[in-house]
Amino acid sequence: MSRHDHNRDPCPWVILNDFGGAFAMGAVGGTIWHGIKGARNSPRGDKLLGSISAIKARAPVVGGNFGVWGGLFSTFECGVKGYRQKEDPYNAIISGFLTGGTLAVRTGPRGMLASAIGCGILLGVIEGAGVLVGRLMADNNKPIAPVIPDQTPAPA
Repeated sequence: MSRHDHNRDPCPWVILNDFGGAFAMGAVGGTIWHGIKGARNSPRGDKLLGSISAIKARAPVVGGNFGVWGGLFSTFECGVKGYRQKEDPYNAIISGFLTGGTLAVRTGPRGMLASAIGCGILLGVIEGAGVLVGRLMADNNKPIAPVIPDQTPAPA
């Protein structure tokens, strides 16, 4: 069995694709979140205007933050895959650790380590849940051979 996942594009394109996907998820989520928040924090007659104003101000920022996280994670994941020459859940955990540490570089070594450990644990939980669901689904889809009745000829 090949070690490489041939269902995905090569790493430079995967990084750009993941960055764009993460930006889009963050922008949509930020639109929903800040739309509700802007409407709640506005006076009675200006709820729609307050919602639109909050969306225009904050949704692109949330999208950018998600995009940076997704792009860094994907970059580290491609690097880890290239270094380890394996594709397994440890790649995502290591990439999450490195991403968390890199994003917290301005907080100093202690903050970097705390953020790296937190992101590594988060990705470990996500990957563990994925493996668990995969195993549960594999048992449900296991092929079962049909029962073939005994075909012996009747005595004459």
